[in-house]
Amino acid sequence: MSASCNQPSPTATSSPRTIRLVDTTLRDAAQSPGIIFSAQDRLAIANALAEIGIDEIEVGCPVMGDDEQAVIRQTLGMDLPCRITGWCRASVADLDAAASCGLRSVHVALPGSDLQIQTLGKSWTWVIETLHCLVDLARQHFDFVSVGLMDASRCDDASIVEFARHCEQLQIDRLRLADTVGLWNPMTAAHIAGLVREATSLPSIGVHCHNDLGMAVGNTLAALLAGATDADVTVLGLGERAGNAALEEVAVALAATTDIRTGIRREQLCPLCRQVAAACDRTIPPQKPIAGDGLFVHESGIHVHGVLRNPAAFEPFAPGSVGQSGRQIRVGSHSGRSGLTEALRAAGIPARGDEVSKLMVKVREEVARTRRSITPQQLAELYRSR
Repeated sequence: MSASCNQPSPTATSSPRTIRLVDTTLRDAAQSPGIIFSAQDRLAIANALAEIGIDEIEVGCPVMGDDEQAVIRQTLGMDLPCRITGWCRASVADLDAAASCGLRSVHVALPGSDLQIQTLGKSWTWVIETLHCLVDLARQHFDFVSVGLMDASRCDDASIVEFARHCEQLQIDRLRLADTVGLWNPMTAAHIAGLVREATSLPSIGVHCHNDLGMAVGNTLAALLAGATDADVTVLGLGERAGNAALEEVAVALAATTDIRTGIRREQLCPLCRQVAAACDRTIPPQKPIAGDGLFVHESGIHVHGVLRNPAAFEPFAPGSVGQSGRQIRVGSHSGRSGLTEALRAAGIPARGDEVSKLMVKVREEVARTRRSITPQQLAELYRSR
């Protein structure tokens, strides 16, 4: 193959910049069906998120009641080195509840699309008037005021720009654009983020992407590349319906494919994923990006041969760089001579070329019979019985 087939380098921003990741595992993921974090779990997860370098934790919904508020106060009492934000509906009662917890940062979500507005029995005029009223009130109690435009992916451009300009006029600290039911694709996500960036001088533009069509991570990266400064994520992508943009995927994808920087300690990502999975009794699929146990398991001959010579041949990043324990060479029907030789060596069995060839036949017969990979013990038994 000629040199002309070389691929271009990964997409990069014009100059390196740093963005902020906002983790909403304790709010968006926690409100999804079947996920129930104990108070102890929530405090431990908040601490782990701070330890990996998250910029902001969306800690919950204060208006939910006394238990919720108690956990929020305990989280604030940990004095974590990141912003702690409460999520509020467009309601004075929600803001009062957030203030009573001692929160200094608040996010207020308002409906944006005609569908959402009509579902609430409201109007666009109500949205704008409520925005002004609640921001004025929030300024009296909070140091950081974030405003969210819900269902931005089903808003027309003119409405988004109008809303953003009102936010600019009110000098809010961040406008967050929500793809509430996951209908963006990377091109539209980039378009909307760029549109708001060009139309306003807002200090921060955030995105909140859902994964209903499997594009939450791609949409998040596209929006950040187009000028968004903040992105909502959850550990393992947990959240309503198909979930949200996964913290571990966004962090690693940004590092691997762009010049955009985060403060995330990526080597701690997999331990965090396992911690959260255990807390909500979820199993991490083996092929889950970044966190799956199967990411560094190799069987096919060409892959094993390449990885044994240079792991980068078939691994986009090293296992330890994301907190994985290491790679495995598995023996199965697709194993080649290199894989079998390495598996024998690992089992303390030196083997000559002709022995490996004979063993390969036995391995394939055994795999066809059991429809299972060969364990090291089985491999040793097959070698002895050759």
